[in-house]
This record gives sequence, structure tokens and C-alpha cells, in this order.
Amino acid sequence: MSTTAHAPLRTYLKLICVALFWGGTFIAGKMVAQQIPHLIAATGRFLVASGLLLLLAWRVEGGLPKLTRPQLHATFALGATGIFLYNICFFSALARMPAGRTALFVALNPIVTALALALLFGERLGARKWLGIAIAFVGAAIVITRGDLAGAAHDLSQSVGVGELFMLCAVCAWAAYTIIGRHALKGLSPIAATTYASLWGLLLLTCGSLFEIRDVDWSQFTWSVLAAIVYLGAFGTVIGFVWYYEGVKSIGPARTAVFNNLVPVFGISLSSLLLGEPVLVSMVIGGLLVIAGVSLTNK
Repeated sequence: MSTTAHAPLRTYLKLICVALFWGGTFIAGKMVAQQIPHLIAATGRFLVASGLLLLLAWRVEGGLPKLTRPQLHATFALGATGIFLYNICFFSALARMPAGRTALFVALNPIVTALALALLFGERLGARKWLGIAIAFVGAAIVITRGDLAGAAHDLSQSVGVGELFMLCAVCAWAAYTIIGRHALKGLSPIAATTYASLWGLLLLTCGSLFEIRDVDWSQFTWSVLAAIVYLGAFGTVIGFVWYYEGVKSIGPARTAVFNNLVPVFGISLSSLLLGEPVLVSMVIGGLLVIAGVSLTNK
């Protein structure tokens, strides 16, 4: 049997691993967020990621291309939204919420992106996609309120705390990153665009982290925290990115995107196994509704 015949199976296994790696970022992020300041944690993550991406760009594409002015603006916007803002909100949410519950919020990314494209760019959504969006938001409401929709309607502050607000902001930041990447980047490969975005994000995070250095307890940089930062940068960012785009190239973006639905599943499972977090019935029911809504919207 030819190597080509084996390629799809390898691709599917890699995409399952990508979902596992991305699910694992919530556990690694939780470990880091509880020990060191968030901007410094994010800076460490993208110091690792940017170094590996630069090496990858050099090995695969012979280096980074020179940017035009529009590309300069676009890659800065990518770094400001998907790297800088997303990671500030990501670590801030994990410091206040269980990792598994946080992972379920990320499942809303495609829904928020589709909604933003419809509202801001006039993209038409058919009845099926609107139904998917509605189902996903009902699922999210069940997760956020822990199944107590009536109680939340009476007093929203009981269900939506600071952590939930940070995670909703993270989802919006990633939706902005996705939309900018789809509409504003012309003539850049995924590797080049991601590398430039990571470098811009690293610059912004480094500037912000300077204000946190005085608050750092360097004894908190244990081997487990350093390993978690390396995991976030290497597996959660670079290897996940490379294998994901291999999937897009091999089986197409629509079939590849389906594997994103496994991320919250792995996130909840790992948080239960490794952190001992409880798996609530509302998380299971709400999570299934979110995944069903996302699948319907992406068809």
C-alpha cells in the first residue's frame, strides 16, 4: 500500500493530537496562572513559540518575507487581538475559573466569529446556521449558569463572575483574530502570518510584563511551571498550528474544523483526571449543545 494511502489516517491522528494538545493548554494554563503574573506567563509562552516559529519559517520557507504596509498593519492587529488580548484574558480567566469550565467557553469561538461576520460584514447566514447559533448559545447559557437559568435571570451576578467575563472577552478577541486573518492578509503564508503575529504579540506582552516584574516571586518558577510554559509555547501553539494546517491542506478546512469540537472534551477530561475538578451535569449537557450548535453552523 502506498504512502499516500496512509496519509489520511496519519492526518486524522495528528488532528486528534492537536485537539488533545489544545485541551491540555487549559490545564497547563491553570498551573501557570495560579503561580506567576499573567503577562509574564503569556510572555514566556510566546517567547518559546516565537523562537520555534522563526526556526520553522526558516526551515520551511527560507525565512520571513518583507511586509507591505497593509500587511504590517494586519499582522500587528493579529498580534494585538489573538496573542496579546486573548492571552491576558485566557490566563486571567483560568486564575478564577476551573480549567474544564473555561475550555467549554472556547467552543463558542466559531459561533461568535460567524455572528460577527454577519453583523459587521453582512455575510448571510441561512436558517440552519441561525438555528446552530441559537442552540450553541443555549448550551453556553446552561454551562455559564451551571444549569440554573431561572436563578441567573433573577440575579445574573450569581452566575457570571469576573472569570466568565474574561473568558467571553477572550472568545471575542479570538473571533477578531480569525476575521482579520481571513479578510486582511493577502500574500502571506499561514506560517509567515502566524510568526509575525506572535512577534508583535510578544512585543506587546513584554512591554506589559515590565510592570509586573516587581511583583514576581521567582521561587514560583518551579520546574513544573517552566514545563507548563514550554508546553503552552511548543505543543499548544507551534506543533498544534503546524499539524492543524497540515490537516487543512490534506482533508480541507471544513473537515479539519470538526476536530475543534474535541478540544472542550479533552479539556474537561484532563481537568478532571489531572486537577480533580468535578464534571457537572450542566457542563455535559451544555457542552453537547454547544458542540451540536457549532457542527450545525459549520455545515
